Amino acid sequence: MTPPPSLALADALEGRLIVSCQAPPGDPMRHTDTLVRMARAARAGGAAAVRVNEPEVVAATVAAVELPVIGLWKDGDTGVYITPSVRHALALVEAGAAVVAADATVRPRPDGSTFADLVAAVHAAGAQVMADVSTLEEGREAAAQGADLVSTTLSGYVPGSPRQTAPDLRLVAELAAAVRVPVVAEGRIATPAQAAEALAAGASSVVVGTAITAPTALTKLFVEGLAL
Repeated sequence: MTPPPSLALADALEGRLIVSCQAPPGDPMRHTDTLVRMARAARAGGAAAVRVNEPEVVAATVAAVELPVIGLWKDGDTGVYITPSVRHALALVEAGAAVVAADATVRPRPDGSTFADLVAAVHAAGAQVMADVSTLEEGREAAAQGADLVSTTLSGYVPGSPRQTAPDLRLVAELAAAVRVPVVAEGRIATPAQAAEALAAGASSVVVGTAITAPTALTKLFVEGLAL
């Protein structure tokens, strides 16, 4: 018997690395072919999945890389801007995303919808949902509303969540104890040791972005370090 898609994906990601292949606006790496090459390099290095921004890049990545693609759509830079509406979510499914990552914080969504509305629409379209949260309460609510995975992506970036330079391993552990869906550790994971610590804290899988796929940001860190 073939396992349900949600279980098959959860098994494929268990204990594994997800690489975020993104670049901010204005960055030289923000080019579809370049981002697809990032995803191909991640696959060659052993990544279990990739996290990709915008439908065009999702579609190109799906066509080129034999890995599950977690799609998101950053629209704006304030408030709820990670897949902020049902329209954004369905565009990602149409582009081929196996999982849609979306802001699941308590902040109002610009189209007036709820996170539960987005989950229902994505499930009806045949894909899964990763809830990007900033607190334990948000993670619990997202899981209750049907999220297939809960990620700590927004911890430290939303008012009310702790500001820190390291991964929020406390939130990882709290979520792992509180929800039945897989917990994904994401945010400020800079070393393999921190990634391993996240798994030990209860994460099912780990997302790493900047430390792997952001040469501009990494170069800046070195330049600033040499200037001290």
